[in-house]
Amino acid sequence: MIFAWLHLKSCEPPPSQQGEQIERLIISKHVKINRRWLPLNALRAFEAVGKQLSFTGGAATLSVSQSAMSRHVSALEDLLGELLFERDAGRLALTPAGTELLAVVSKSFERIEQTMNAIRDESVPARAMRLHVPPSFLQQLFMPMLGEFRRDHPEIRIDICSANVTGLPPTEIDMAIIYDRPNVDDWVTDLLWMVRVEPLCSPETAKAAKGKSMQEFLVDQELLHLKLDNQPRDLLWSDYLRRQGVSVSAKGGLAFDTSVALAKYAMASGGVLLGDVDMFASEIEKGLLVAPYDAVIEDGYGYYLKLRADDLADPAVAAFRTWLIGQFSSFNP
Repeated sequence: MIFAWLHLKSCEPPPSQQGEQIERLIISKHVKINRRWLPLNALRAFEAVGKQLSFTGGAATLSVSQSAMSRHVSALEDLLGELLFERDAGRLALTPAGTELLAVVSKSFERIEQTMNAIRDESVPARAMRLHVPPSFLQQLFMPMLGEFRRDHPEIRIDICSANVTGLPPTEIDMAIIYDRPNVDDWVTDLLWMVRVEPLCSPETAKAAKGKSMQEFLVDQELLHLKLDNQPRDLLWSDYLRRQGVSVSAKGGLAFDTSVALAKYAMASGGVLLGDVDMFASEIEKGLLVAPYDAVIEDGYGYYLKLRADDLADPAVAAFRTWLIGQFSSFNP
């Protein structure tokens, strides 16, 4: 099957000039796409529409006509044999194929832009690597490690964002340390460590456990919950209690966004958290948190480093990944 490929010339006329100059290149559907004729202007149009989720908004971004944008996207869909947008009553939504392509196109254009600027103006610093780190991991473990990395690699700029999410954040990133259950996706994934939990509380609260079974102790305590995206608030406690054979309701108690908030509340105001014994090893060693029972289990969650395969070509990303994996290969829970 033959498809007509629409390619805008290098300079798109302004909106006031509606007679766009269009060059047609015939591409056979069965010919493998290669870099010699990548449809760069069409990809620019697709990116603009994808970010705005609007042909009108995308056209305004590039200062071209809406009809030209529509033809570019339609031709790109024809070439790929896949819809990139779902069109419903004038509303646009990216399809899975569109979501996948948009991420790659945006990052590629961004890197080309930054590299060209850096070459043209030597005063422009190298692009900062964007890294997501969960808040509790950042505060408890990563801050001291980061200082060591900065001493070894002062030339690598890092922008760190931190959000209370399970799994990958919605923001644009180069790498992410995430808290999640094991899963399979298109990202390169390295396990840093599996989370091990048990009931933790302040020394004062732990006094009530003396001579009691776990069930007798917990039935009189406020259980503190870690909130997880799209999961019941009592998920972790209910699973732990079931596996321990303890018949205690986990429905009540306070819930917090981060493990650090759980620990601080428990130390200051009471209650029992299901705490990561490795993350809070320092507090346990200092006696600020106490484990009344020796009942550690892996809860199925872990901390993972995730990045896209093509980002391994970035020396900063590759160096950070090698360093971080080395840090946790010697981590001894």
